[in-house]
Amino acid sequence: MNHYDCVIVGGGAAGIGMGCVLQDLGAVNFTILERGEIGSSFLQWPKEMRMITPSFTSNAYGMLDLNAIAIHTSPAYTLGTEHPSGEDYADYLQAVAAYKELPVQTGVDVIEVRRLEEGGFELNTSAGVMRSRFVIWAAGEFQYPRLDGFPGAEYALHNSFIREWSEIAGDETVIIGGYESGADAAIHLAKLGKKVTIIDRNGRWLEKGNSDPSVELSPFTKDRLNRVEDGQIQLLPGHEVHWIERTEDGGYLLFCENIEGGERFVKTAHPPILATGFQGSLTMIKHMFEQNPQGGVLLTEKDESTLTPGLFVSGPSVSHGQLLFCFIYKFRQRFGVIAEAIAARMDVDTTVLQQYRDQGMMLSDLSCCGEDCKC
Repeated sequence: MNHYDCVIVGGGAAGIGMGCVLQDLGAVNFTILERGEIGSSFLQWPKEMRMITPSFTSNAYGMLDLNAIAIHTSPAYTLGTEHPSGEDYADYLQAVAAYKELPVQTGVDVIEVRRLEEGGFELNTSAGVMRSRFVIWAAGEFQYPRLDGFPGAEYALHNSFIREWSEIAGDETVIIGGYESGADAAIHLAKLGKKVTIIDRNGRWLEKGNSDPSVELSPFTKDRLNRVEDGQIQLLPGHEVHWIERTEDGGYLLFCENIEGGERFVKTAHPPILATGFQGSLTMIKHMFEQNPQGGVLLTEKDESTLTPGLFVSGPSVSHGQLLFCFIYKFRQRFGVIAEAIAARMDVDTTVLQQYRDQGMMLSDLSCCGEDCKC
């Protein structure tokens, strides 16, 4: 049986980023478990999908590249592109892991995590049983799509299952969900000459409503939408899909209600596309967390489970109240916070973490976060 101070579950942006910080601490015996290969989720992105946050080689001037997960690195410099594809970004993560000589074990699936009575954790994995004092859950969301949001959802195709948008048949498509994934799908399908209808309960679109990019379409997406030919994309804002059923002619009927209680039917000849988000990997260990009213997990100020001491969360599933850390440049700000908490309990020198604080990767005061743009 292998024993560690810390096991990181997931070899994506959060897992590799956390590994870099623990590696810099120098006195933590840790490993990173990845069931596929480093950057697997990014490698599963549709071919046309790009990072919506721009990369730029601004590190030397005090501004860490927005898509960097480790100090002294820049996807813009490594990849030579501003908006990396999923394959590009996986290359960056693999380069960082190799440069930092991170102890990544690929092809290892975590089946169960169990809290031990005497403290620490036992992990049942495809490579055998492992024990660790701490666990950092960084398995992400993309490989865990939300597929059961309403009756008949099984007739739709989740956007994360699509490898190239040219695979979508027909000359018209209905998309359920109008945030980044839905808008991105609509843009690429419109470029292929298809008529696209987006059904979105919130009606997010080009109007400004919030300065938090977690709830507002990015400028990158708005720019692309503005370049789509008029009439190619139709938005049904304020509508929620309640069910889908097959029709006698082989098509699909969607029943919607709007925010005022009105009803509407939408018919399409081809399977609708689900862009309704992800349930996330935390469903595997949800019993180890207390839940908030919205169904998310409750975390301490150190991103640790309030129910299971020693179990931390890193990545897009992290939230504190109304603050969502679902972008890389957001959740990387918590890497140093988790590392500091682990180092303190192990009596490890944390001098090196000052670099992370200086680079904005050790944000402990959340009062500065939120909507604060005046113009």
